[in-house]
Amino acid sequence: MTTERIAPPLTGGEREMLRAFLDFHRATLAMKCDGLSDEELRRRSSPPSTLSLLGLVRHMAEVERTWFRRVIDAEDVPLVWSDEMDYQAAYDASTSTRSEAFAAWQAEVEHSRRIEAAAESLDVTGHQPRWGEDVSLRLVMLHMMHEYARHNGHADFLREGIDGVVGA
Repeated sequence: MTTERIAPPLTGGEREMLRAFLDFHRATLAMKCDGLSDEELRRRSSPPSTLSLLGLVRHMAEVERTWFRRVIDAEDVPLVWSDEMDYQAAYDASTSTRSEAFAAWQAEVEHSRRIEAAAESLDVTGHQPRWGEDVSLRLVMLHMMHEYARHNGHADFLREGIDGVVGA
C-alpha cells in the first residue's frame, strides 16, 4: 500500500489552506505506516512506553472523534478504545491490527471532513468541556494540524527504528 500525499497549495483562501494542510498531515501519518506488517506497526518505541505507529493511528482516531464530533458537532459519542475517556488507552495497540486501527481512523477522518465541509464558516463554535470554553472550527483545524505535526515527529523516529526509513 502506498499513500498518496498531495502538497498543500502555495496560495488560496484560509479554509482551503487549512483543509489542505490538515489532509497533508493526515497523509504523512499514513505514509509512515506504509509497507509495515502488523507486528512492525505494534513495535513499541522504548518500553515501558506503549507508543507505536499503530498506537499513534489509534490515538489520532480518538483526537479526530473528540474535536470534530464531540466538540464541534456536540455528538454524545464515547471514545473508541476507552470507556473512561482515557486518551492514553489508544496508545496500547498490542492486540490491534492495521485493518482495525486504520478503519477506525479513516472513519473518523471522514466524519471530520463532513463536519468541516458542512460548517457555515470557520467561526462555527463548539464547546470543549475539558477547557470549559467554546472554541471555533478555525481553532480546531489549527489544533489538529499541531497534533498531527507533533505526532508525525514521533512517527519519524518510530519508523526509523523499525526499518531505517526516514523522510516523508
